[in-house]
Amino acid sequence: MAAGGDGIGRGPDGRVVFVSGALPSEVVEARVVKASKQFVRATVVDIVEPSPHRVAPPCPEVARGCGGCDWQHASPEYQPALRRAIVADALRRIGKFTVEGPDAVLIEPGPTLGATAYRTVLRAAVVDGRAGFRKERSHQMVAAERCLVAHPLAEALLIEGRYPGAGEVRIVVGARTGERMVVVSGADPEAAARARVPDDVVVVSADAVRNGSLARDGRPPFVSEEIAGRRLRISAGSFFQCRPDGAEVLVDLVVGALGEWDGTLLDAYGGVGLFSAALLDGRSGRRTVLVESNPSSAADARHNLGAGSTVVESLVERWTPEPIDVVVADPSRRGLEVGGADSLAATGASVSVLVSCDPASLARDARLLTDRGFTLEKVTVVDLFGHTSHVEAVSTFRR
Repeated sequence: MAAGGDGIGRGPDGRVVFVSGALPSEVVEARVVKASKQFVRATVVDIVEPSPHRVAPPCPEVARGCGGCDWQHASPEYQPALRRAIVADALRRIGKFTVEGPDAVLIEPGPTLGATAYRTVLRAAVVDGRAGFRKERSHQMVAAERCLVAHPLAEALLIEGRYPGAGEVRIVVGARTGERMVVVSGADPEAAARARVPDDVVVVSADAVRNGSLARDGRPPFVSEEIAGRRLRISAGSFFQCRPDGAEVLVDLVVGALGEWDGTLLDAYGGVGLFSAALLDGRSGRRTVLVESNPSSAADARHNLGAGSTVVESLVERWTPEPIDVVVADPSRRGLEVGGADSLAATGASVSVLVSCDPASLARDARLLTDRGFTLEKVTVVDLFGHTSHVEAVSTFRR
């Protein structure tokens, strides 16, 4: 299985074939949709010999062409093994780590979360006022009649909301607070004003988010979410995990990986302060330096964190390192890259915990950190995004 969710085969001429909709061990008939000298992309037409882990997609939207969930043909029980295999392949092939045998990097499963009604953040296309998801590898939109993975608060806005003049909407809800927000974008400058949603929903245009303006009715554009008893503000321009139980799992794994510590924590790519809030937790002898380049997220972090925290609005690679005891880093899909790895290593921290959302960047970052004096102890693969090939992993590095 390839990162990105396609099955990997090989054609008679030796080229690798990435087959959308295929599972390991299957024999399939597939139609070529793209070919180059190095590889071929294809999509399943018929299953000749099915995997024992193949199931009928549980969501009827798949049959209608929705491309939002690319692994509904794999049983939920099988999906965690696929994610671990993808991570192992990336570590071996890209990072050049040993993943089998007595000296192998430990790759272990994290808690498995429910695969339905979990997503609190949705990005949907809009056509003629109706929201929906695009077909696989297509710009064509399928208007949603239901969504298996959306939290009910978000699903209602996806299906029942109307967004005339919009080209896209981003729906954000607080599952535990009931707060809801829609960010509307499109060529029509009045699209946000025309959105038809319940009165409790905060509606803001993408332009207003960029300009730092209020929502259409004058309310501040944010929702709140409760994570492990802590209430966090998440503004329209900020990133946050798409499920609160998943955020709590990541926090627990980071806390466990760091172990007992005192002194200063670097919360790199710290977002709205999820990890700093949990790790400070009123403990004396601890302080955090949170580094975040997104102005909206940095402002939320200042709001969410109290005494004992310093928020620096900067790219991590441009931040001037200071002596740090422990590090947690949660970069975007691009990963740390060289500059970020240099900054983390320059702190002198004894432990670094890396939260990765892409297996390839995880492998590259792991190699960068080991080349700078760290040892990769273990990788925990977390199943936050059921029915999709998205991979989240928490890795522990020590000097």
